[in-house]
Amino acid sequence: MAVSLAALVVTAFWAMLPAYVPNNAAVLAGGGRPIDGGRTWDGRRVLGDGKTWRGTAAGTLAGTLLALVLNVLEPTLSGLVGFSLPTFPVAAGVGLALGAMLGDIGASFLKRRSGRQRGAAFPGLDQLDFVVGALVLGYVAAPAWFTATFTLPVLVIVLVMTPVLHVVTNVGAYLLGLKNEPW
Repeated sequence: MAVSLAALVVTAFWAMLPAYVPNNAAVLAGGGRPIDGGRTWDGRRVLGDGKTWRGTAAGTLAGTLLALVLNVLEPTLSGLVGFSLPTFPVAAGVGLALGAMLGDIGASFLKRRSGRQRGAAFPGLDQLDFVVGALVLGYVAAPAWFTATFTLPVLVIVLVMTPVLHVVTNVGAYLLGLKNEPW
């Protein structure tokens, strides 16, 4: 049975929601003690003030809770769209959310090593860092669920759709005065 492009896009977006939300939640709940404790390496901060324990915990919790809410909404929304949306085992929700946070933390480490300051653009990495982290940890946490949900077509859509969503939402936040830079 052939699956429509629309169904693949909706499935990809739905499956990635627990990974799309954590970094935004981390910004809202951020502040507090930086993960790197202010330490430097080669004269540069290891991560910077933007990566905090509180933000990481809040982002992971927000993504995990969203996965649980999506499970409750799934029967109704599956009926509306006319096909089954995936539900999230708790391990998958945690894996996607924590993986998104860890991917973003890893990108901050790479940015500092390349001499970029906090908020500086790093095309490609900025759009996909959290996706790679979420997909890797999602697979580790719930491999059977992951392989059933993230088929090759869904993965391709995630990798194409995410940078577009990232740019559109960041430009929108910049225009609304919520961000200092449009990336």
